[in-house]
Amino acid sequence: MPALNVTFTEEEMVTLRDQAAREDVSMKVLAHDAVMAEVHRRKVTAAAARAARVSAGLNRRLATK
Repeated sequence: MPALNVTFTEEEMVTLRDQAAREDVSMKVLAHDAVMAEVHRRKVTAAAARAARVSAGLNRRLATK
C-alpha cells in the first residue's frame, strides 16, 4: 500500500498525539482522516465556486424580474 512521510515539528507532534488520544485512535488514523477530510472540503468548495460561476448569469436575470 502506498505511504506518505509527513514531517511535523515537536509541538505539532504533541498536538497530534494529544488529539489522537482524545479520540482514542492512532496518530496514523487521525492524520489520514484529517487529510482526507481536507481534500473532500477542497473538492466541495471548488464545486460550489464552479456552480456559483455557472449560475451567476441566471441569478442576475432572475433578480431583475
